[in-house]
Amino acid sequence: MAGIRFENIQKSFRDVAVIRDLNLEIRDGEFFTFVGPSGCGKSTLLNLIAGLEPVSAGTISFDGREVNALSPRDRDVAMVFQNYALYPHLTVEQNIAFPLEMKKTAKSDIKKEVRRTAGLLGLEGLLRRKPRELSGGQRQRVALGRAIVRQPRVFLMDEPLSNLDARLRVGMRAELKKLHKELKITTVYVTHDQAEALSLSERIAVLQDGRVQQCGTPAEVYRKPANVFVAGFIGSPPINLIPALVRKRVPLEVECNGVRISPPAERLPGRDEVVIGIRPDDITVMKKTGEGGIEATVSLIEPAGSFDWVDVIWDGVEVKGTARPDVPLKSGDKTVLDFSADCVLVFEKESEERL
Repeated sequence: MAGIRFENIQKSFRDVAVIRDLNLEIRDGEFFTFVGPSGCGKSTLLNLIAGLEPVSAGTISFDGREVNALSPRDRDVAMVFQNYALYPHLTVEQNIAFPLEMKKTAKSDIKKEVRRTAGLLGLEGLLRRKPRELSGGQRQRVALGRAIVRQPRVFLMDEPLSNLDARLRVGMRAELKKLHKELKITTVYVTHDQAEALSLSERIAVLQDGRVQQCGTPAEVYRKPANVFVAGFIGSPPINLIPALVRKRVPLEVECNGVRISPPAERLPGRDEVVIGIRPDDITVMKKTGEGGIEATVSLIEPAGSFDWVDVIWDGVEVKGTARPDVPLKSGDKTVLDFSADCVLVFEKESEERL
């Protein structure tokens, strides 16, 4: 296992900067995820850690030892890719054993390690099959097995679940989490799927244009996003962002669509124009039965099983909330919105940073 430190890391391809002045530490044994939109530099970071790409500037260290000049082999890392990268002509057993054969490990030890790894991943009954005879989830477990059998210092995982269907992805997330708990090997995971990042990680770094926008636990990044980008990227469906005006600074009071709200804030706004954020699952949409309340009009209903997602128009602004499936709503109905001020986030309009 290894702790990984990035110091002033920069990476450019010709004149295009992909990673910009990255300073970050991944703890020994941690499950750490880089998440962000396509093109933000996630996969490039994995290649820098693995040594498949040289850094343009800065230092990468494993347990305090600089690895910039080390070859991929000497860094002792194992990568798992989204396309599995299995050898089609080899059996499951041979695919898992391949890294040990390259290290010229004794045959008796190879057999023992392959059996141990197959047991960890539930592959015991599939060892004689070829990749074409396996499901997507089974192929991904074989790819994991080939990485695990090496017992590397670091696992690098590049969107390994993206080729699986939704149900398999959820199951594989649970398997990955259980596996990490058992093996305790430092794992660096890359994904554009924020649901994966939230469910798997001990800490998350949210990337945009090669810069870390925020690094923290899943709860911190979800409930206390550093800025509008993080708030909008993390969470599904996306957070509702609505313009508002500051009416009072101490204690903070803002007016949004004619409604006054007193949200929590860690610092005072510099200007009167702000943006408030409310997550859809923090808004309850109810049938209007009398006068008063925050009035809105239903525009769309999306059943989600135990609840409904409901899009409403609140004073000209589209907002998404939730309703119980037994609440009789249809498009065009008048509704009332209910949410707690404690769930409201406030962002400066110009800097887009959270107050």
